[in-house]
Parts: sequence; structure tokens; C-alpha cells
Amino acid sequence: MRLSLSSSYLVLTGALLLLLAAAALHARFAARALLPGVSLMNWQVRTLELTDLTLFSEASYTRNLALADRFTPFQDSPMALEHFPSGSVAGPPAQLRRP
Repeated sequence: MRLSLSSSYLVLTGALLLLLAAAALHARFAARALLPGVSLMNWQVRTLELTDLTLFSEASYTRNLALADRFTPFQDSPMALEHFPSGSVAGPPAQLRRP
């Protein structure tokens, strides 16, 4: 016997809802399992007085966006083009942009 179109839609929707519920339960249990590691990292950040997250590892002006100045990307030449992909993803800080 062949399922009608509406029945197959309901079966598919039910299966996807079950997968969504399973993913939510997995995320909840995974977060509980990672809690000791997160508290250890919080302790390390407080103890070592770490400042910012390193987002990119390519150029010095994209490693720590809080410490970059406006002339760092032009160290080689004032007319040098951006050759690191992270420079096009991370724009200049808000205080360096002109209104």
C-alpha cells in the first residue's frame, strides 16, 4: 500500500521533530558534561589575566582587534592591498571609522 502525499508529509515532519528533540537533549547533556572544563577555563582566565580572544592567526592586526592601530595593515606600503582573508572579514574598530 502506498502512502498518500499528506501522510508522507506527516511522517517526515514527525521524524524531523524527533531529530530536533534529540538534538536539543544532546546539547543539554553535552553542556552539563563540559561544565567542569568551562569552570577551569574561567579560573585560568582570571588567574592569568587574559584579555581578549584571538580570532585570527594570520596578521598581527587581526590577531587582537583591540590592540590594532589604524596604520598596522600598511606596514609594507601605504598602498599595499589586503592579502589576508581575515582582514576582509574583520573590519576596523568602531572608534577608527569615520561617521
